[in-house]
Amino acid sequence: MFVHFDPDRLPGPGAGDEAGPVDYCVLPPGARHQHSIEVRRSVFSTLLVRVETEKQARDVIAGQRRLHHEARHHVSAFVLGADRDIRRSSDDGEPSGTAGIPTLEVLVGHRGPADTPLSDVLAVTTRWFGGIKLGASGLLRAYGESASAALSGAPLLRRTMRSLFSTELPLSRAGRDEGILRAAGIAVEGIDYHPDRAEIHLAVESGPDAEQRLSQHLAGLLSRPVQLVGEGISWLDR
Repeated sequence: MFVHFDPDRLPGPGAGDEAGPVDYCVLPPGARHQHSIEVRRSVFSTLLVRVETEKQARDVIAGQRRLHHEARHHVSAFVLGADRDIRRSSDDGEPSGTAGIPTLEVLVGHRGPADTPLSDVLAVTTRWFGGIKLGASGLLRAYGESASAALSGAPLLRRTMRSLFSTELPLSRAGRDEGILRAAGIAVEGIDYHPDRAEIHLAVESGPDAEQRLSQHLAGLLSRPVQLVGEGISWLDR
């Protein structure tokens, strides 16, 4: 059974968020990081998983339900996308606003390498009730602390947006030019050979002047003007 999400109750991207995609941080691919705390005999165990779609998130939540079917609550929250514009949470039976929202706020507020915001992440906190009611304020603190404790020890990578370009090279100089670019630290994504020319594919860290910077750099390295063709963007985890 999938968790029900109520998007009308969730905070959207804040006024302080930067417009458009920016670098952000993620868990390593395939990583599953878990941490548990105990609050007045109740155990709160938060699992962090990297996800890229709502379906992936819901599949993980369903898996936690099956794995820990004896637990009373499986509270969840996730943030997706470079813009972090997909934000969902569920209290899963806890009093409204006391579990999913504080978990989501921890994810949204966390900063990773180079002060990058966190995204493409799911947090599922499974609670085993210890017999003592915590009250609304106690639940708010417990779920927030559980998510924070899990994140404090989680391995995070910086995800950088790169702009992709291609340019043509004379066949007679393609191998030499490729070697010059690689030696200068240019990210060469590949090279295609045609009967009358070669086409080299390059990547550079994105920015408003990415094309101009790369064009000028290539012209200096190759001692001739260079015309670039844009080929979109890609993301690099590092």
